[in-house]
Amino acid sequence: MRIVLTGGGTGGHVYPIVAVAKKIREIVGDKDDVEFLFLGPKGELEEEAMNAEFIPAKNIYSGKMRRYFSLRYFVDIFKLPIGFIQSLWRLLVFMPDAIFAKGGYASVPVVLAGWLYRIPIVIHESDVTPGLANQFCARLAKKIAVSFPGAANFFHPLKVFVSGNPMRPELIRGKKEEAQKIFSLSPEKAVILILGGSQGARAINHAVLAALPKILKKRQVIHITGKNEFESIVHQAGVLGIKAGHGSGYHPFRFLREELPHAFAAADLVISRAGANTLTEIAANGKPSIIIPIEESANGHQKLNAFAFAEAGAAVVLEQSNLGENILLEKIEEILENKDLKYEMSERVKKFFEPDAAKTIAEEIIKIAE
Repeated sequence: MRIVLTGGGTGGHVYPIVAVAKKIREIVGDKDDVEFLFLGPKGELEEEAMNAEFIPAKNIYSGKMRRYFSLRYFVDIFKLPIGFIQSLWRLLVFMPDAIFAKGGYASVPVVLAGWLYRIPIVIHESDVTPGLANQFCARLAKKIAVSFPGAANFFHPLKVFVSGNPMRPELIRGKKEEAQKIFSLSPEKAVILILGGSQGARAINHAVLAALPKILKKRQVIHITGKNEFESIVHQAGVLGIKAGHGSGYHPFRFLREELPHAFAAADLVISRAGANTLTEIAANGKPSIIIPIEESANGHQKLNAFAFAEAGAAVVLEQSNLGENILLEKIEEILENKDLKYEMSERVKKFFEPDAAKTIAEEIIKIAE
């Protein structure tokens, strides 16, 4: 059995692909009975994730589909046909039995080429509303998996099925005691985990930084700043008299991999963006959260994701435009000081996690591949 995996650009696309590939291997039983090939953009994240699972990767060009004007449009308009030709060649050589596309602009040329070869395609939509890429790819796909039940309304009823969002299983295997060793945490103080994402979230980072001196009087912070923001945030914290680690209770990191499950296990509260992948991780770990959606996210999908959680009482949502030091501190205290609210949010958010998501999608891919 040969399966092409495609997507990429962010961890929200790459890690679910890996989760589904691992589940396919598990179901098939013998790893020699299934062969994968990843087709996507060249990037450190994609390379590391595929190498870790021994999945060969070939890079293709892909142009981003935008709803707004950008000078990059004039470059991307040429990338798409080049990526399409590259995909035609890669698929001809590998000739898979099925294609799994996680969505995003990176998957468009592969899906289009696969459709021309009449290769069955399964796509996955992780957000409440589909982006432009998946709206296009859905027309060519045989099956469409969605994370949120409401997203099914955007697709053909005979194609769509609700799967949940695939997640790396190791992210729910963290231990609080291990986190205390790794991050030098005090068991007496509550822990706030701040997720800036693989690319960082400047608005969240700087709002947290402004409130940090007051937060650290009673709490501890594990802060994933993103690679681009790390040096600046550490420097600015130093200006405020806060030295990273060294008993300050502030623990900034560019990115966490193996340590992330332990950080989740230790967290009493999570502050993050509203990407579907991060929200799934929060739900899987049953953590109360403050969600700050990106205002300019494509199709407003982060705001809609956040609204779904807020409507269920599973999270507190703050608008980025209103993100100030005082309101952030107020919401942190409101959640951490109210044990009943904290418990209710933890229980409600768990309903957004579907533990068999990767298995459900893997079984569908195997079915159409056979």
